[in-house]
This record gives sequence, structure tokens and C-alpha cells, in this order.
Amino acid sequence: MGYYSLWSVCCVILAWFVSVGICSTPRRPMAVPFGRNYVPTWAYDHIKYLNSGYDAQLLLDKYTGTGFQSKGSYLFGHFSMDIKMVAGDSAGTVTAFYLSSLGTEHDEIDFEFLGNRTGQPYILQTNVFTGGKGDREQRIYLWFDPTKEYHRYSVLWNLYQIVFFVDNIPIRVFKNNKRMGVKFPFNQPMKIYNSLWNADDWATRGGLEKTDWSKAPFIASYKGFHIDGCETSVEAKFCSTQGKRWWDQQEFRDLDSYQWRRLRWVRRRFTIYNYCSDRTRYPQMPPECRTNGDY
Repeated sequence: MGYYSLWSVCCVILAWFVSVGICSTPRRPMAVPFGRNYVPTWAYDHIKYLNSGYDAQLLLDKYTGTGFQSKGSYLFGHFSMDIKMVAGDSAGTVTAFYLSSLGTEHDEIDFEFLGNRTGQPYILQTNVFTGGKGDREQRIYLWFDPTKEYHRYSVLWNLYQIVFFVDNIPIRVFKNNKRMGVKFPFNQPMKIYNSLWNADDWATRGGLEKTDWSKAPFIASYKGFHIDGCETSVEAKFCSTQGKRWWDQQEFRDLDSYQWRRLRWVRRRFTIYNYCSDRTRYPQMPPECRTNGDY
């Protein structure tokens, strides 16, 4: 094959990679042990460590749940966790992976996995709090059984957008719409939290389905413990490496065309609730919904 023909083939291959979004896909996290980035927060005896600390299990019984949090606080970054949800009858339980700052006007970025009766699907609820105000719930069914094997749940957070990923597929985006008067988390460092707890007053069918304690202990499994963020003190108002990290570059300031298509696929096929279309709660669509692709 001649030089120019080979060059043409390379250009076509590169163009294909760009078109399917490979260039803007978050970097694959490195597996690290639990103790590198995290510490338990309560009910230490309800956390089990396996595989030399590279895996952990959270246990929930009628006495208590448990959880863990990051050692550091972060202002922007890419954070992920590989989780295998509670199997069998998980009604009433919530498995959570979220970021949160301190104080009453806190910021928060939430993954909450709502358990269900045996044979009924899990519901993944996401939410974004800014300045202490949330009420931006979205709920989807997953396109797989999250109890059978580990799946990766990730958050990309920079000054331009927050993106929720499931196995690198974007399921939600929250853009920085400050020009519309919408608050955006940008100056409150957050810690990362994970927990398994009982919420049978609301989690399954609005609280109609209660936790069956005869099935306890309920077990959620974690690994991956990946953190790639701008670590800073809880009082910091800016990231000292702003604009210099991979997740802060131009290609991560918006979804690419392939990612927008995948997001629309999730919207069409799996979304069961979106605050943007709830006219009882919001007679007028919140201003951020159009730029976030939620209409």
C-alpha cells in the first residue's frame, strides 16, 4: 500500500473514532484498593473487605446500614465506582453513590439505586443540588440487571457540565447555565460518599413496599474506588489546577454527537420520570432543561 493510501486509511479511521465519541470518552479508571481513597463512616462492622482490600461489601440488617466516604474533598474531577447491587428481594433498600459539600446550602450530585421486589427492576434516581436546592430528580430503568455483575457508575464534573455515566454511556447532563440564572456547583469542594441503608418509607412504590428483614443481611458490593479530581481544602473557592487536567479540556466541555445520541436513546427507552416534564411541580419548564437535553 502506498504512503498516501495508507495516510487516507488512517484519516478515515481517526474520523470514525472521533465520530463515535472515543476521543471524549472518560479515561478508563485504574483499580485501586479501598484504603487509598476512602474510609468507613459508620457501622464499621458492617463493611467487609475482600481481595486484599480491592473489593468491599456493605451490609444492611434491621439494626443498621453502613457507608464510607472519601478521605479528601474535591473541586471538579472524574469519579467512578464499580457496584453490584443487592440481589433478590431488595425492596425498601437504597444503594447510594454521591458527591456532597458541607453546610445547609450544600451542593450535591446523586446516584441512588432504589431496590425492588424479586423480579422487578431496580430504579436509578439521579439528582443535582445547587445552593442547597435539589428537586431535580430523574429516574430510569437500567438496560441490564445490576445485581448480576459489576457495572461502572461515573460522574464527570468540571466548570462547564456535570455528566452522569453508566458504563461510559451518558444518562444525564447538567450544564453550567449561569447566564440563565441557574446555580451551578463551582466553589464548594465535595466529598464522595457511598452507603447502603433502609428507606422503606419512600424508596419502593412510594413506601408501599416495605423491607423484608427475613432476607437480611442485604449486601451491595463495591470495587474500583477511582478518584481523579482536584483535591483541596473544604474552604477552597477555586481549583489550583483549573484548565490543566484531562477532564478540564475542551473535549469535555460538552457531549460529542455520539454521546448526545446515546443520551437521547436513554431518554426514549428507559426514562420513567423527569422533573422537566412534571407540570404539576413545575407549571413552566425549568430554564436549564432545554440546554440539558431534557425536553
